[in-house]
Amino acid sequence: MHHITSETLQDLWIAVWDRGEVDVLDRVLAPDYVRINSVSRAETTAEALKAEITEIRKGFPDLRTTIDSIVMDDEHVAVFWTSVGTHTETFLGVPPTGATVRTSGSNFMTLRDDQLVSEQVTWDGSELLASLGVRSLRDAAPVPEGQGNVVAPLRGEPDPELMKGFNRQFVTGVTVVTTTDATDAPRGLAVNAYASISLEPPLVMVCVQKTSSTYPALFSATHLGINILAASQTDVVASFARSGHDKFAGLAWHSGPDGSPLIDGSSAALEAEIRERYQAQTHTVFVCRVRHAEVSGDDPMIYRAGKFYHGSQLSPLG
Repeated sequence: MHHITSETLQDLWIAVWDRGEVDVLDRVLAPDYVRINSVSRAETTAEALKAEITEIRKGFPDLRTTIDSIVMDDEHVAVFWTSVGTHTETFLGVPPTGATVRTSGSNFMTLRDDQLVSEQVTWDGSELLASLGVRSLRDAAPVPEGQGNVVAPLRGEPDPELMKGFNRQFVTGVTVVTTTDATDAPRGLAVNAYASISLEPPLVMVCVQKTSSTYPALFSATHLGINILAASQTDVVASFARSGHDKFAGLAWHSGPDGSPLIDGSSAALEAEIRERYQAQTHTVFVCRVRHAEVSGDDPMIYRAGKFYHGSQLSPLG
């Protein structure tokens, strides 16, 4: 490519983003090319850009781009575009949702001797996840260089063992979060990171580790169940604490109005619609709106410092 025009730039854009021909960029990017995200201020190189495009196309293999307009003079180019793609493969650690997303952005480029020297963008791959309803808690943990803002470790962070000791002092109920997979088979895992957010509207949240075998099904679901186990359900918690077997084998349960498994005999159970998914490095925070609730009145199971207790045996203070 000997001279950059709006037509050749549009052809280049389609070849790279729609067909994944990232090596075409070598013909137009200057050796000192740098790409700057105008929101995060992160800088990436040409090779990092090619890797990002390849990763995006793996997650959204049918990605198609429409160039809305190109404005250029001898030294600058502004490209306004819209892309549509279907999330059919894992992208940035997020399991495929099958959802089709539409996202838009703009790129402002600087030219030198018919090569692109620098580029400012208002968009990065996380915007695709945002279009899926997945937000990234960027300040929750350090981010590797080249993947956005690098957040320095907090001063005075406690030793991990001390943090474990702190968490073990917190008394919680015992919950099992449930959903169904693509074959409508029940899936679930024990979770103690549950909290009520508000009563009006009725919002709750759960935090789930991404390495859980239930995580892909849960992430793709529209609804989930939260079961507060009763003190009599020690066999249930033992089953869900183990991996590598069918946790629902021999377990009595019924479906909520939207299909989430609700475990019979629980102290209480609810079904909620998943409204937001926030990425926090190793975990995802699911924020949900409650659509159905059941309360049996049976005493709940209590957990503290690695042991389980009967909920009725709490001693009142004063």
